[in-house]
Amino acid sequence: MNRWLFLLCAALPLAAGAVVIRDDVDDARYRIEGSVFPALADMPGEGHGVLIAPQWVVTAAHAAPMEGMGATIAVNGSTYGVERVFLHPGYRRMPEALGKEALATGNPSGIHAFLAGSDDIALIRLAAPVNNVRPVALYRGAAEVTQIAALIGKGATGNGAVGLVPGGPHRTTLRRAYNAITGGNDRYLWYRFDAPPHGLPLEGVLGNGDSGSPLLINNHGILQLVGLGSWITAVPEHALEAGFYGQVVYNVRVSRYIDWIESVVRTSDDASR
Repeated sequence: MNRWLFLLCAALPLAAGAVVIRDDVDDARYRIEGSVFPALADMPGEGHGVLIAPQWVVTAAHAAPMEGMGATIAVNGSTYGVERVFLHPGYRRMPEALGKEALATGNPSGIHAFLAGSDDIALIRLAAPVNNVRPVALYRGAAEVTQIAALIGKGATGNGAVGLVPGGPHRTTLRRAYNAITGGNDRYLWYRFDAPPHGLPLEGVLGNGDSGSPLLINNHGILQLVGLGSWITAVPEHALEAGFYGQVVYNVRVSRYIDWIESVVRTSDDASR
């Protein structure tokens, strides 16, 4: 299934998008310069990842470029070739039939069940190291739930009252919003898009085109990566639409994949020496 269904249809969850904001807050308050978070990696076309070591980017598996396609990834204004993509062995590509069924019936429950059982994470080894950006630290604890996290992306946008901008591009202006992590399991962390007056002052969620976008917390003064935008569930009245108040965004729980990440990086780096 293509990325359109990932964080496109909040209801056909899988692709995450460019930060959907509160309808009562000026968009300018969400916009940030690239220098605020230079470790953000832009996947080819749409989607993001995060620089976690000079030659390594972590992202959602469904957002990772395919090997052998000559793809490049942009970090802090420079482009880097892709040497190799490592998909987690537990990642499963969504069958096209599930997307067709959801569109035909208006019921995305089959997609939700499928995604909940997939390890949607990948590592990308760049062809050359990024030497002018400090990599982001990985969160290694287990206390993510209830924390206030920042989410960053430049995919599609809109607001919680009307949803995503109709026909809008999946790569727009860089924005940052905040949300409270409300739950977690072995694979995912999630948060809900609360409407005013209950949401945070800069409450927001990811939109289409921001799969792999970072979810970040400030842990004792250090910005750490806790999640990667993966998929969304929608509210019943907007079953196949994204960007509305009440939707829940699922993020890959990075802390649960530390051993896999370190094993892949160590084995690959040793083999390249």
